[in-house]
Amino acid sequence: MAPSAALNDVFAANRAVGRIAFAVKASGGVTRRSHVREEGPLRLRCPGPPSQELEAVIVNTAGGVAGGDRLALDLSVAPDAHLVVTTAAAEKIYRSLAADSVIEVKLKVSAGGSLAWLPQETILFDGARLARTIHVDLADDARLIFAETVVFGRTGMGETIQQGCLRDCWRIHRAGRILHAEALRLDDDIAKKLEQGAIANGGRAMATLVVIPGDDAVVGAVRALEFSGEAAASAWKGMMVVRLCAANGAALRSDLVAVLGTLRGSSLPRLWLN
Repeated sequence: MAPSAALNDVFAANRAVGRIAFAVKASGGVTRRSHVREEGPLRLRCPGPPSQELEAVIVNTAGGVAGGDRLALDLSVAPDAHLVVTTAAAEKIYRSLAADSVIEVKLKVSAGGSLAWLPQETILFDGARLARTIHVDLADDARLIFAETVVFGRTGMGETIQQGCLRDCWRIHRAGRILHAEALRLDDDIAKKLEQGAIANGGRAMATLVVIPGDDAVVGAVRALEFSGEAAASAWKGMMVVRLCAANGAALRSDLVAVLGTLRGSSLPRLWLN
């Protein structure tokens, strides 16, 4: 076997493959775990007791995601159950020599249920390659607050991202019909592209929130907030979308916490406030 082929085999054998399958159900007005399966480096913990809205925390014991790693998250909320999901820390996507880091997320919310999907930031390092898909399946009267944040380099530590690849594809279905779809691709000279006004206008952190149901009253409450970066909010087809962009991750988090506090009307997961 050629040396390069042998090194490739060793590299492939050391890639992380992880999966979480997690489901909750309602019982007597309280949301409880009904199924938990953990594989590879992924773990899921519920730090508090069963309550009306159960809090779940995803932990990646690998400490980050490298090129060639594959992670899958499959979460299900049964009728009338309520779940808020976050992560123990920001997820770091490290430099890849060639292969993509692959993350696949499937979220399902049944009738009368609600899900607040609030992972902490995804941080891309220089040379990172991330291919992510997110599929959400909602019952007609299910409720969703969905927030995803991407930070391009840890600017507070003097790091910048010059090259890399980000491919992000989301699909949200309600009652079996597609309600929202979007796709993002940034590759090659990412730093140059982020300078463009139509992309980030020089910003290095961006977030998208999808709120279902959402209407003009909720949009008005968000627009009334003061932001460190740029923000926009619109409502149509019974949902609201909020876009945030800021110079760095710290400024974006401040704006995002303000928006989520307005939307949820309750406290954020404790890990968000540490």
